[in-house]
Amino acid sequence: MKANVGKTDRVIRILLGGIIIIAGILYNSWWGAIGAIPFLTGLMKWCPLYSLLKVSTRKEEVEE
Repeated sequence: MKANVGKTDRVIRILLGGIIIIAGILYNSWWGAIGAIPFLTGLMKWCPLYSLLKVSTRKEEVEE
């Protein structure tokens, strides 16, 4: 798995996923489990949907 989630995208996914998970716990709803998707893709730095669409928000490292 090649990383395809950039730094800003990663932070947004982790924060948004965490908020959704917490809201699910507070409201006692299984919908909070949906928050695991952006949370985990942010932690892994890899998004399967991005792979299918051949999209990347990650800046490539410059080789010298």
